[in-house]
Amino acid sequence: MVEPPLPAGAAAGLGVALVVPCYDEAERLDVAAFRAFAATRPWLRCVLVDDGSRDATRALLAGLAREAPASFELVALERNRGKAEAVRAGVLRALAGDAGLVGYWDADLATPLAELDRFRACFASEPALEVVLGSRVRLLGHHVERSELRHYFGRVAATCVSRILRLAVYDTQCGAKLFRATPTLRAAFREPFLTRWEFDVELLARWLEAQRGRGGDVRGRIRELPLLEWRDVAGSRLRARDFVRAPLELLRIWRAHPGARRAAPDAPVSG
Repeated sequence: MVEPPLPAGAAAGLGVALVVPCYDEAERLDVAAFRAFAATRPWLRCVLVDDGSRDATRALLAGLAREAPASFELVALERNRGKAEAVRAGVLRALAGDAGLVGYWDADLATPLAELDRFRACFASEPALEVVLGSRVRLLGHHVERSELRHYFGRVAATCVSRILRLAVYDTQCGAKLFRATPTLRAAFREPFLTRWEFDVELLARWLEAQRGRGGDVRGRIRELPLLEWRDVAGSRLRARDFVRAPLELLRIWRAHPGARRAAPDAPVSG
């Protein structure tokens, strides 16, 4: 897919550092897709995080970094720390660079890389925007293939999260997110996450807490972008016990971040 042009002058400051957390992805990682996409996006740098993989994942990622060092960088964690900390390590590395936008993307490409162009265009058209969340909404003309179990669990989880954050968000768990590189974002990633599976919610809670002293309407700084395409990819590590663990993690977030509830309005953020 050809990248849609941005308005004249809109690309300034919109370089993207995209974190891709990987753990035992050697059989699923579409190296060719990453290579082809990056080759046509000079504004993109992928921070590839190997989370202590036991298979050939690190070798594949290292190969990409050697082949195209301007587009790919490897962050190698010596032991498995979980997705939350792998993302945090990658984002901290990304924030050390000069990219205007920093985000993270699932390595299995359940969200196609082409969607990143649409995320970036949101920031080009809305200068006040700081957060864009991918949202897996089943709409006519969109191709969202999601198992019934994931869909209904997601709806229950979204209801709980909306109450915890006082923000009517549809989908916090989609693995495609992009942020403007601001001091607020740096602060949100500074400390390790309390939660392993619900770190996306914890990240939003941290970000919302930081809005307290800024004033204005938070709705102008965050939005959800309905994805044109998303599909369940075989090999997901989500297990039944994770559905049981999720409410406990949400409770920890609710207790740890009361400021998020005071900072956020009861309002939708979908775009």
